[in-house]
Amino acid sequence: MPLALPDIEDEVLLARYPFLPQGREHMRQVLESNGITVEDLIEAPWLEDVRTRGRLRLLESVMHKDGADIATTVDLSTEVGRMTEVLSFLHAMLVVCASFNERLLARWIEGEATRADQLFGMDSGNFELLARSYFSDIREQRNGRGDDSVFWIPMADFIELCPRISGTYWHLANRPVRGGWVCMSPGAGENSRQRTARLLKERIRENLSESCVERMDKMSEEFAALFADPVERITGLLSERVEAEMPMTAAVREDWPPCFESAISELNQGVNVNHVGRVFLAAFSRAIGMSQEQACSFFDNAPDYSADTTSYQVNQIYERGYTPHGCAALKTGARCPVQPGDDRLCDQEWMTHPLKYLRVKQRSRYREGSRPEEEPEVESDEPKAANS
Repeated sequence: MPLALPDIEDEVLLARYPFLPQGREHMRQVLESNGITVEDLIEAPWLEDVRTRGRLRLLESVMHKDGADIATTVDLSTEVGRMTEVLSFLHAMLVVCASFNERLLARWIEGEATRADQLFGMDSGNFELLARSYFSDIREQRNGRGDDSVFWIPMADFIELCPRISGTYWHLANRPVRGGWVCMSPGAGENSRQRTARLLKERIRENLSESCVERMDKMSEEFAALFADPVERITGLLSERVEAEMPMTAAVREDWPPCFESAISELNQGVNVNHVGRVFLAAFSRAIGMSQEQACSFFDNAPDYSADTTSYQVNQIYERGYTPHGCAALKTGARCPVQPGDDRLCDQEWMTHPLKYLRVKQRSRYREGSRPEEEPEVESDEPKAANS
């Protein structure tokens, strides 16, 4: 983040982008100038339009794969419209924070960051000012008019943010560098401004996360209880959506090991699963006979999802026959979600690989259905082929 934020006096801009770092002070001013308390925001009848807009914005951010709708029916040219847009964002954020639900928080942040990415990419008139609110600096190289401009950002900003985005474009070795500045040249069907906005999305996500965590740490249980009704509604809808999005295959889901189930669940919630988890998910899908299309579908809700990149990377894992990580490697890579006592099967000394877990579950189910009298087989220490 820049050491000094640029001044933004345009109230329309602050209303359109209420998540900006400068927006926090603007929200306070809006509340004070209209004589509104947080309690009013929760229950005052005359602010029902604000709450309705906040619920809609929250619903869009959490339930839509592509983030909140960039279109708004609020007239930002009026003072009432600007107040509604600013306070509706505040209301949505307070509901999310009052839930103390990390999954809901991650999903909402991803939706708002995606919306910002799209809006920033289209806002040529204010783009440099917006970028300076999140980058330490930025330069524009004008090659003509409009979208022909190419943006350069400091290498420090690029190096900090690029590892969070998948794809060869974001490898520093593939970017032109000059005097400590990285060129954000057009790529992947987007112009330079849109590519730069994609990088800004990571900073917005980070900034929103820090702001919400700070609010949650300060929020009392009594205050959070005031949002009980909207929290209950949105968490219920989120649970239904996640269940509906969970891909089902020919494999019985009850047989899946916790590490596989966890990786799928986190991606469905918009959580940024690390590299070890993603490779394991694709390799395990291949090992149990899922198609590449099924494996790719698990990544649809990933924060940095790109259909082309996902398809290419999954195809590489399938073609090269990657073997899924064992339990030790998953623990080292922070991808084992099980603690001692959580799962009896995982606690067994010989349970050293997720494929073993799957086979034991399948055999147990088979015995219960047709051979209840047989003794369980002793498992070896080495995983067998997935189709054995």
